[in-house]
Amino acid sequence: MSLVLDSAAQDLLFREARTANSFTDEPVTEEQVQAIYDLVKYGPTAFNQTPLRITLVRSPEARERLVRHLAEGNQAKTAAAPLVAILSADNEFHDELPALLPHFPQAKDMFFAERPVREQSALLNAALQAAYFIVGVRAAGLAAGPMTGADLAGIQKEFLDADHTPLMVVNIGKPGEDAWFPRSPRLAFDEVVTTV
Repeated sequence: MSLVLDSAAQDLLFREARTANSFTDEPVTEEQVQAIYDLVKYGPTAFNQTPLRITLVRSPEARERLVRHLAEGNQAKTAAAPLVAILSADNEFHDELPALLPHFPQAKDMFFAERPVREQSALLNAALQAAYFIVGVRAAGLAAGPMTGADLAGIQKEFLDADHTPLMVVNIGKPGEDAWFPRSPRLAFDEVVTTV
């Protein structure tokens, strides 16, 4: 075996992990979410930037407001999920760079003074962090149901501000009955990897 991670952990995080489409009613606690974030915050990003923002949608009123912005096929499962998170990119992440990159505080103004540059960097690095977040949810023994089938501009107006770009909505919880669609194929190693 070429991997250090044991087989059970590989299965939990990757091979057996799936996008859940139904959940039990077991709640997802603040402590679980805190543990997930405390694990995944160490994932690498450019300049150690941390543009990902997580908005937890817990109240029934907020859930109702969110569901209206989702594609029809995503509405029922989101209404029933124990916890829903809106993941977004903070386009003003550069304000934190002097604290996050203390050996190179001038990076804030040297590389990220212009808004279009920040938006591009925030989008890429928050997407990386969103992937870490999904793996972290799996590491907590929960299932994640990430979705981009939504009116993201509507979600931004409803829950965020002009400085935050929504990336996706993630349903979180213990998988319920018939939670999984059949596993879709993946590309083989030789179809993806090229050596030059």
